[in-house]
Amino acid sequence: MQKRAIFLDRDGVVNQEVNYLYKKEDFHFIDGIFESCIYLQHLGYKLIIVTNQSGIARGLYSETDYANLTNWMLSKFKNNNVTILDIFHCPHLPESSCDCRKPKPGMLLKAKDLYKIDMVNSWLIGDKEDDIKAAISANVGNTVLVRSGHKIDELNSNAMFFLDSIKNITNLITN
Repeated sequence: MQKRAIFLDRDGVVNQEVNYLYKKEDFHFIDGIFESCIYLQHLGYKLIIVTNQSGIARGLYSETDYANLTNWMLSKFKNNNVTILDIFHCPHLPESSCDCRKPKPGMLLKAKDLYKIDMVNSWLIGDKEDDIKAAISANVGNTVLVRSGHKIDELNSNAMFFLDSIKNITNLITN
């Protein structure tokens, strides 16, 4: 049986945007993230984080630094009764020829195959147009840009919906 998922970008959606974030002391969760995730879980969605992490390829932090921060973040979700099904990250530079760096759909397609995700009835919540482009390429049926990260050009965006923050998701996703 296929599962519905909410794909979450990390920086700007889960936590406040900080360039090349790898230290937990610089990590600040977006207000309402835990409550929003619990709400989405109660609707039956699986939560998956998909994040570009070019700081690894740039040598600003290591895979171990990234893993340590991720494990710390996951412990905070768990302590708040939120289950993150998986996290996918792309460690490559923007000019890389990889298929995982958003706007390419590789991370989303990997999740689809691994967890039998019903992409048409799933959502992606991001803070950049590259998130939306990846979702469209992976046939994710619903897309949201939040204004809590990067500046958004809403008039030229391909996102279906815009919200100030993920904490407003209860006004949009109701089933």
